[in-house]
Formats: sequence, C-alpha cells, structure tokens
Amino acid sequence: MTAGEPRAVRIGILMMRQDDPRKCTAARMIRLGLAEPARRIPRDSIVLHPYAETVLIPSDRTRAGRICAVDCSWRLARTQFSGDIPGRGRLLPPLLAGNPVNYSRIGMLSTAEAVAAAMHIMGFQDAAAAILDKFRWGHTFLELNAGPLRDYSQASGEEEAYEIAESYGMYRRP
Repeated sequence: MTAGEPRAVRIGILMMRQDDPRKCTAARMIRLGLAEPARRIPRDSIVLHPYAETVLIPSDRTRAGRICAVDCSWRLARTQFSGDIPGRGRLLPPLLAGNPVNYSRIGMLSTAEAVAAAMHIMGFQDAAAAILDKFRWGHTFLELNAGPLRDYSQASGEEEAYEIAESYGMYRRP
C-alpha cells in the first residue's frame, strides 16, 4: 500500500464449491490469506454479483468495510443470485477476462479478477495488483483492462461508468 492509497477493505468469499478446485481462484486467495471464507454474506458488505442493478463506483469504498464475492460456476450463477441477497449488490462495469478459461470474454471474470477489479476501482490499486500477482495470468487481466480500470476508478458516478463502458465498446444500454 502506498502512502496515498487508502486502507484496503476486507475481502470475504462465499464458496459454493461448484468449479474444479484446482482452478478455483477464490480457494487460492483464501489459502494465501488474501481473503477470508464467509459462511454467509454480512449485511455491511458490498456483494459482487453479475445480476446486481447498481454498478460499482469509486465512492462505494466509503459504504462498506468488506467486499464479498460469491464463488460459483458461471453456468449456475443465475440460480445462485435469484432472490434476496444481503448486503449492497454491485455489478462490475464490463471488463475483459484475462484468465485462460474465459480469456478476453467480456464480464466472464474469475473470482480473483472480480475482486481485484473492485479493489482497483475503489482506489486500492496496490491490493488489486497483490491479488493478481498470485496468478500466472494476473498481469494479463491488468494489461487487457488498463484503460477501462483507470477510467472506472475515476468515475464520479454510475452514469459516468456507463459512458466509459460505452466509449470502450463494451456496453450498450437497452
């Protein structure tokens, strides 16, 4: 953490154990002490999930003391996120996956990529880089998304985040 970087928030991961454990980035983050396992989602958390209605923006860092990611299979994600989810649900703005399974697919991020992206957007760039340093392909995620991550981390609101995504050709409003 640099002198100008705010203190990073805690990271919790709710493990659904639906993917290959050898490729599970969330399990690796927990093993390395970068995240804590969560048995439930704490109400004061920012919950990263692909069906949230609100886009994550930099000012979200002041709204919660923890980021919580739900580690589940993309094939089963819709059922995992149906119903009421505690915490403040946040959708990441569109980013390209750098992981080998979903390389360069928009939005198909691993849990480590999603958490690192959220940390970067909220102003914790060093913490984001520390997470991605633990994966051979982590630098690829940062390289693919250098411009969007920089711009999203400077967005003043949700509307501006949508405009940034549109400017990169990654999102079109319905």
